[in-house]
Amino acid sequence: MCLRKIISCVLLVCLSTFVPISASNLTNAVPLEIGRSNVMEKYRLSKYDVINVVVIGMPENSAGFSDIMLGPDGYANLPYAGTVKLAGLTIPEATELLREKLGEYIKIPSMAVMIKQYGPRQVYVMGEVAKQGIYSLGSEYMNVFAAISSAGGITKRGRPKHIAVVRMVDGKVQMQEVNFDKFVKQQDAAQNVRLQDGDMVYIPKSNKIVFTEDIMPIFTGTYLLKNITD
Repeated sequence: MCLRKIISCVLLVCLSTFVPISASNLTNAVPLEIGRSNVMEKYRLSKYDVINVVVIGMPENSAGFSDIMLGPDGYANLPYAGTVKLAGLTIPEATELLREKLGEYIKIPSMAVMIKQYGPRQVYVMGEVAKQGIYSLGSEYMNVFAAISSAGGITKRGRPKHIAVVRMVDGKVQMQEVNFDKFVKQQDAAQNVRLQDGDMVYIPKSNKIVFTEDIMPIFTGTYLLKNITD
């Protein structure tokens, strides 16, 4: 069964309880992140990431402080601190939170949080590409170029100057238009937007994207599908 049929079925099942995304909660006021610039400074922990917590005065491989995996709900289980939600935090933010939590039980002169392994990331590539679908990308390849390449490239009908990157943030939709032609021909890195888990890259077949007609039906379906399958 193709992805569009799956999405259609999901929409029919959830129609009675789902409040559709509307143009009124669409925003692109916050620009999405560029390519690989300052990736680690801005990187936010996500489900299935594996981290090590290094506390000065304790062996590096102390029981419970190494190979800590964030669960599907974004929580990690640590000695003393218990379950702590780390998904969505930067490394400095996670370090400070754990320092505070652990500091209630043990003396911590210094500590650090290090990523041992990145969890899988999925993006949706839809519209005028050779093969629409859901693609898993490594953290270092989470950008528009890698997503389009994974989908076999843009078809002859696709409009690379008007690609949309769509993201759900706090119940609202952020959309940024990308001129991929500039990235390919002029090496404009600003057009190779850094992606996050669950983002959708949409390649239109016209020079104008109509959000309610082009984006909303597909993004609504993919967002529902992601939440059902997670």
